[in-house]
Amino acid sequence: MGSALTTIGLPVALGIIMLGLGLSLTLRDFARIAKHPKAVIIALACQLILLPALCFGLVLLFQLPPVLAVGMMLLAASPGGTTANLYSHLFGGDIALNISLTAINSVISVVTLPFIVNFAIGYFEPGGGQLGIDFVEALKVFAIVLIPVAIGMLVRWWKPAFAKAMDKPVRIASIIILVIVIAGAVVANLTPLMENIAALAGITVLFCVLSLTIGFFIPRLSRVSKPQSIASSFEIGIHNATLAIVIAQSVLDNFEMSLPGAVYGVLMFFVAAAFGFLIRSRKPAQVPAAA
Repeated sequence: MGSALTTIGLPVALGIIMLGLGLSLTLRDFARIAKHPKAVIIALACQLILLPALCFGLVLLFQLPPVLAVGMMLLAASPGGTTANLYSHLFGGDIALNISLTAINSVISVVTLPFIVNFAIGYFEPGGGQLGIDFVEALKVFAIVLIPVAIGMLVRWWKPAFAKAMDKPVRIASIIILVIVIAGAVVANLTPLMENIAALAGITVLFCVLSLTIGFFIPRLSRVSKPQSIASSFEIGIHNATLAIVIAQSVLDNFEMSLPGAVYGVLMFFVAAAFGFLIRSRKPAQVPAAA
């Protein structure tokens, strides 16, 4: 039962989520990147360079077992999740920037995620090369992430009214399916999850807090507007834990490696909400917005 859930259920659930994202995207969303190049470049630099380096340092500091260390690096390499759009909307972020960052991060992660995970496996798991993501497995990641998005965008272009009507039902269905699949996988692997949750709670919460903080304050210090900085914060701080779980269980065939993503995926909702209230209540810093 657990095997079917992880090898079939999780990719299907993620595919439906990505399809829902595609239903809300058009080519114009990618064009927004040209309108906000500074905000996008800074956010991508934080996402692709700072966060993996930060996570690597935290893993060494907390002295995690090798398989959990690789799982944390997999989480750090995962792009922002679609939940970031919701949080950005609730706390006054630039939604257009969120959509653009989600789109471009999903594309870039096809290359960067295998690179970072292979580095982590090579460092923490000497001789564990059999778990590395080869070209065929990289194509699996590409298919899981981008093909459903492309299909959703095609539907949006071909039948915009239908896409608009289906957007909410698809999102609701994806959440229901995802909850069922993850709950089933957790029940099937309850013992290793309970054995490791104490070791992972501290590092996942700290990583989430630092990710959100970096995502907000570095753009602000670079004179990016507050709404764009809020969007950047949630895009960087709310990682796609679902993708990390899918890669760990379906591509790398390792449940323990998915534990950091599973723990983070629960705790991030509370941490991100608290951070959102904090930055929304802050008085605007005296930093002029970019022209």
